[in-house]
Amino acid sequence: MKKKLSLLISFALSGYLFAQEADPYRPDSNVPYSIPGYKLTWSDEFNLTGKPESKSWRYESGFVRNEELQWYQSDNANCSDGTLRIEGRRESISNPNYVKGSFDWKKNREYASYSAASVTTEGFHSWLYGRFEVRAKIPAVKGSWPAIWTLGVNKEWPSNGEVDLMEFYRINNVPSILANAAWGTNIKGVAKWDGSNKPLTHFTMVDSDWANKFHIWRMDWDKDFIRLYLDDELLNEIDLSQTINPDGFNPFHQPQYFLLNLALGGNGGDPSQTVFPIEYEIDYVRIYQKEVKAHG
Repeated sequence: MKKKLSLLISFALSGYLFAQEADPYRPDSNVPYSIPGYKLTWSDEFNLTGKPESKSWRYESGFVRNEELQWYQSDNANCSDGTLRIEGRRESISNPNYVKGSFDWKKNREYASYSAASVTTEGFHSWLYGRFEVRAKIPAVKGSWPAIWTLGVNKEWPSNGEVDLMEFYRINNVPSILANAAWGTNIKGVAKWDGSNKPLTHFTMVDSDWANKFHIWRMDWDKDFIRLYLDDELLNEIDLSQTINPDGFNPFHQPQYFLLNLALGGNGGDPSQTVFPIEYEIDYVRIYQKEVKAHG
């Protein structure tokens, strides 16, 4: 459904000015709502057919991280009917980097057995503080590992800072929703985590059809705290006075860029018995930042 102008119903609810309530099973056709004291500084409503905007998003390619099973490729990310659709597929893809006998996980597989996509605003857009909102519907099936996350623009991971507005994967084989932040330690490539997770049943016991609906993941970020929400339920609060790397650098006092991806395998579990294709739908990404009042 194309997002179109609609008549705003003028009533305040929890600080928002809402249009007609969105159908939880469909993309939101309303214009972005206003938040008192904030300005919508950037958004992507994915109102096009074909590839996402090339001036906002680039693609990760190949085997990228975590020894996951999927081959990332741009073919699996497409926009239609008002959403960005990232598709996970079971297919055989030749690995051009294959080296027989290699101990490098990116090179020792001659073929990838799955494909998916990861898109990022790195190099195009980044933001310091604000309210970040993503409305999405996730594939809550075995083997699926969708994520909404951000990374800092400076330093290597994890010293650049990572925020996971959403990860879905299995913890001790229990499907779970996670909300995390990570930063650097004295050991290269080893992160310090402030994580929170809730079993999927925390949500499905309240709404048995939860997995078939769109939900809003939100980060409220200022110089003191990062607070992560799912449909207005606070999942995690990160105290930024505690997120300082050993060199004294606080990665959450620098701009962060977005990543939207669907991984397969790894923490998501074994996808071999899952029916493919699977689809991860992102309705919109919106960045609200506090208005700066001009001084007369």
